[in-house]
Amino acid sequence: MSELTATESGRHTSLRQHPWLPVAVQVVVIVVLFAIAGAFCGWLWQHLWTPPKGVVANHTWYTDEKGLRSDFSGTALYVLIAVPAGLLIGAVTAFLFDRAELATLLAVVVGAVLAAWLMWQVGVHSNPVDPHEAATTAKDGTKLVGDLHVTGKAPFVAFPVGALSALIVVFLGLAKRHRR
Repeated sequence: MSELTATESGRHTSLRQHPWLPVAVQVVVIVVLFAIAGAFCGWLWQHLWTPPKGVVANHTWYTDEKGLRSDFSGTALYVLIAVPAGLLIGAVTAFLFDRAELATLLAVVVGAVLAAWLMWQVGVHSNPVDPHEAATTAKDGTKLVGDLHVTGKAPFVAFPVGALSALIVVFLGLAKRHRR
């Protein structure tokens, strides 16, 4: 029993010397959770998306009407996956890591931005060549498939907006009240 007490007191002394250590671990865990979620969402985005098909004419790639819809669907699907994922991971981190709210907020912002970037990188990693570039050297009548991409910069805020929205709801609306 005395060994257990000595070990426990050694741990308490260590935490008193480094009070920031639990908060630092919390921040790292949150960022890692977001990174894993972002990579998984990128994989999911890539596998759920159907590439548009088109044909080359006069060194220009043209899609049919269905191809135009598929081209937009890459961006829409990115947002449709990123927002709920951000909401889920943001809510989970807010519930699990309420030790230091400002540190959690900072970690969620960094983690969500990292998740958005990883989702994009993993999603486009196994992309075919951009058909517009490939068409410049292709013969007329060559059939090419489109590439997965996000149009504009606005969709990249989907993951952070979802995560921060969930964090706000949990921190302000559902937070546990600590007794002091």
